[in-house]
Amino acid sequence: MRLQGKKIILGITGSIAAYKSAFLARLLIKEGAMVKVVMTPLAKEFITPVTMATLSQNTVLCDFFNHDNGDWNSHVELGLWADIMLVAPASANTLAKMAHGIADNLLLTTYLSVRCPVMVAPAMDMDMFSHPATQDNLQLLQKRNVQVIEPASGELASKLQGKGRMEEPEKIVDALVVFLGQQKKKINKHVLVTAGPTYEPIDPVRFIGNHSSGKMGYAIASELLKNGIKVSLVSGPVSLQLSHPLLETIPVNTAQEMFETSAQIFENCDGAIMCAAVADFTPVTSLDEKIKRKGELLHLQLKPTTDIAAEMGKRKRHNQVLVGFALETNNELTHAIQKLHKKNLDFIVLNSLAQPGAGFKHDTNKITIIDKEGKQYPFSLKSKTDVASDIVNYLIQYARYDQD
Repeated sequence: MRLQGKKIILGITGSIAAYKSAFLARLLIKEGAMVKVVMTPLAKEFITPVTMATLSQNTVLCDFFNHDNGDWNSHVELGLWADIMLVAPASANTLAKMAHGIADNLLLTTYLSVRCPVMVAPAMDMDMFSHPATQDNLQLLQKRNVQVIEPASGELASKLQGKGRMEEPEKIVDALVVFLGQQKKKINKHVLVTAGPTYEPIDPVRFIGNHSSGKMGYAIASELLKNGIKVSLVSGPVSLQLSHPLLETIPVNTAQEMFETSAQIFENCDGAIMCAAVADFTPVTSLDEKIKRKGELLHLQLKPTTDIAAEMGKRKRHNQVLVGFALETNNELTHAIQKLHKKNLDFIVLNSLAQPGAGFKHDTNKITIIDKEGKQYPFSLKSKTDVASDIVNYLIQYARYDQD
């Protein structure tokens, strides 16, 4: 049983998806968890407290006190009891109140009292979910380390097709198991990760960039977090998001911004993984107004950007580990080994644009890890999540992080 002995508060809000909470409670119990259910007043219109009490094997809490005898339902004691609070379904109304500290029912006062991690599984119509107010509230909650289980797409209660369906109970349980499993591992280290492209402005609407999606860097950051390692993620412009209590994300745009931010963070880190696809050149002059088309030729003068990995290599202390990436199209091994020594890296991760399914925009990658002694460790084509796991496992063993 994957959740043996775990104490879980299951919050249920007013949503048609509340019927799934019955299945969810049953699955949690089967996995060995102890479940206490807290329902909002409106949730009782969709599923009865009797049903949830039977399935959770505990009295369901709906109000601040028992109307028959005046007994107080202590949200403080409930908050101290739990290992995690899961709100599923989480309506737009409850998410908004959680984001803004409104405490007008027992579920919300419990949320404000808990000292444990909190997860939410949103459920609402597609227009409500995509509304800027809801998205702002979710982002605000994520900044406060609330874990969001993204809703699925499909047919909604309104008969519309779109994103807003509460994720299925089985997948919510899997997410809970993974998250709580991550909490067991605690490696007291701090690693800098750079990810994504940089955009070097030519004028207000044009820039020099590349096709990096940031997927590899974000996957590495996620894998480090799973091992309890604190991560400072310096990210170029990407569409990805990552949330975790041990994560600090610093968005940047240009190579110079990435260098300055990384240099400052690296001083206090145990290591760094330089995964970003940093532009090698930037315009000498960035114009304040859009360049108008005149004639057939436009001469653009470029200058080299700071080599961030090389600069970190110069500053690296003996007890820091520095990891670089090489993305090559020819003579891959030769160029990667040259970069490894030139930049004073501890090891380098080589991938090739010539490999089908590897490189930019793909969800897969094929790498070879090369150490300072020239030893090569090739891996097969895998998902970027699995590749990230290989890289982080190698880092932990190489740096002996798990032995400190």
